[in-house]
Amino acid sequence: MRFLSFVDLPCHPCMAMVILPLLLLVPLTAAQTWPACGESGNYKSNSTYEANLKLLSSILPKKAASNTTLFATDTVGNVPNTIFALALCRGDSNASACEGCLVTAFQDGKEHCTSNKDATVYYNSNPCMLRFSNQNFLATNVNDNIFVIVSLEMFINISTRAFNFLLFTLLNNTAQSAANSSRRFTTSRLDVSSLPTLYCLMQCTPDLSADDCAACFQPYSQLTLKYMDRRKGGRLLGTRCSMRYEIYPFFQADPMLHIISLVSELPPINNTMPPVTLYPPPQSQPLSPVAAPPPPEAQATTQELHGRNSRRRVLWIIAVAAPLLSIFLCVICFVVWMRRRRKGTEIVHDQAATNRPEEDALVWRLEEKSSEFILFDFSEILHATHNFSKENLLGQGGFGPVYKGQLPDGIEIAVKRLASHSRQGFTEFKNEVELIAKLQHSNLVKLMGCCIQGEEKLLVYEYLPNKSLDFFIFDVSRTTLVDWNKRCVIIEGIAQGLLYLHKHSRLRIIHRDLKASNILLDQDMNPKISDFGLAKIFSSNDTQGSTKRVVGTYGYMAPEYASEGIYSIKSDVFSFGVLLLEILSGQRNSGFHQHEDFLNLLGYSWQLWEGGRCLEILEASIAKEIHAAEARRYINIALMCVQEHADDRPTMSNVVAMLNSEGVILPEPKHPAYFNLRVSKEDESGSVLDSHNDVTICSNNDVTITEEPDGR
Repeated sequence: MRFLSFVDLPCHPCMAMVILPLLLLVPLTAAQTWPACGESGNYKSNSTYEANLKLLSSILPKKAASNTTLFATDTVGNVPNTIFALALCRGDSNASACEGCLVTAFQDGKEHCTSNKDATVYYNSNPCMLRFSNQNFLATNVNDNIFVIVSLEMFINISTRAFNFLLFTLLNNTAQSAANSSRRFTTSRLDVSSLPTLYCLMQCTPDLSADDCAACFQPYSQLTLKYMDRRKGGRLLGTRCSMRYEIYPFFQADPMLHIISLVSELPPINNTMPPVTLYPPPQSQPLSPVAAPPPPEAQATTQELHGRNSRRRVLWIIAVAAPLLSIFLCVICFVVWMRRRRKGTEIVHDQAATNRPEEDALVWRLEEKSSEFILFDFSEILHATHNFSKENLLGQGGFGPVYKGQLPDGIEIAVKRLASHSRQGFTEFKNEVELIAKLQHSNLVKLMGCCIQGEEKLLVYEYLPNKSLDFFIFDVSRTTLVDWNKRCVIIEGIAQGLLYLHKHSRLRIIHRDLKASNILLDQDMNPKISDFGLAKIFSSNDTQGSTKRVVGTYGYMAPEYASEGIYSIKSDVFSFGVLLLEILSGQRNSGFHQHEDFLNLLGYSWQLWEGGRCLEILEASIAKEIHAAEARRYINIALMCVQEHADDRPTMSNVVAMLNSEGVILPEPKHPAYFNLRVSKEDESGSVLDSHNDVTICSNNDVTITEEPDGR
């Protein structure tokens, strides 16, 4: 692999102070010319090959400049002195600039690749590239002499994955546009929040077909993913196609393409990449320029010898002192840097935590253009909620308040406002955005979009006027509004929503916090499952997972999950069973105290079932209107769902089938979990740390939040 002699100064001022004096001691090189010299032999001075090259240099620049595509190829001379040449100017250049650049390129090719029969010349700022060779490279479409040039400056407020999505989106869209254009040339821009706009230029030689141009660009996606991690600029230069991106507009005129759609996935990095010349080297160390040849020795007088000896002494002193001074300054810079680093450690961590939502917003900003998901401006939310007025406050969740709002088109929304500096809240925030935005079901709450601006992080949902299920079934005055038929519809809707999460969605999801306060009701009292902050994604082959940090709500958690951190679809089934008993009885499992002889709602229901008096569990307002057989079937299903061992519980597919099959005889349930455990209201909304099992249970009656290092 060849390395370039182009040196880019580090940005650190201390290092610049050290390096600048040293650079003055060495000769400068042609920093803006990037040559590639071939290995097909040299030509002699005043030879036929040199004459042919001189002729070619007078013909090809004019030929390319006169072409509307600013491109030309030519062949001059007979074997063995035939020269094949290709010249291409950037698509945003003009004829005069193109011709002048190519004239210079021939001169630079001869200078940097002295007497070499094969030379390629690229430039940093000049708008052209040139290759000439005694080998017929024009007969193929091979993209030779690829240079990878990366900026030494990097983004620090974005993850590698998020940046790769953005960069691949930029390159993929620009490459497609360039390949399909008549000139095989496109410029583009990609606007992202919290980062500068990204600008890109991609170009193939116009003699390539659209398919050949696309094939030429194909390895570039691999090269960018490998070499350009979070770089603020980069280039891929080849004889057949090239790419450049920067954080500033470096091309003429406005971008030809404005990219708004994010790619769905990144290509895997493989090892079948073409050979490249990389700058800077992997160690990111500047290379020493090639020393100039010493001047020829001349006859010296005695006075000249004395002067030369004096200069040698001065140079010797400089040679010794300069490294010592450099080392001394480096030590000082290192000490200062270490002190600042210690002081800034906490600040860096805080910035990293702050940047997490910003980098995710980059991806979401693009996704909104290709879906119904919207990334709202903060000003829109302020206007919709009347500056988060008290009159618009709907309630207080575990991670912040919830406000009602109205968009300019009249659509009503519910806005969850994440409490400031709540890192735990951001875990839920990110989870909900990434999960619910991809889910579509009539029994799941619809996430319309979100908003991120500084410390403000908001989730925007469809507005559901009837609040949550617990608002009705646990209130004496409102429980009569939910009759038996409505409760049956609610029960079946919740079951259908869970079945979708477990089996029919694109992602297999375990909710982990199913409870009455997380069931919202629309204007027709249809249920919608909400609050996916604790949800876990399963692969299709997984049956269960585990975590060291258990999160959820007392009274709804399956025993294997609460004690061992093992969760599965059967964990949600257990929560559904508890919720079903609460809907039927109108009583909370937490704080159940109506019958002092029994410790909780599950135990009381089991006792009545064994005694043949299960209908006594029903809430008084619905007891008179029920069909006894139907109610008994619902209680049977609920008790099957809360059985102690996960293997004994049905799946949600079984539950939905049993709810809709009146003639099917159901199996007898086994005793429920937590038969001898009382759960208080204080326990439900509190936090407990079990030091023996390292289990933390955190919850709130409205929204459950936590931070989990082990991820989803």
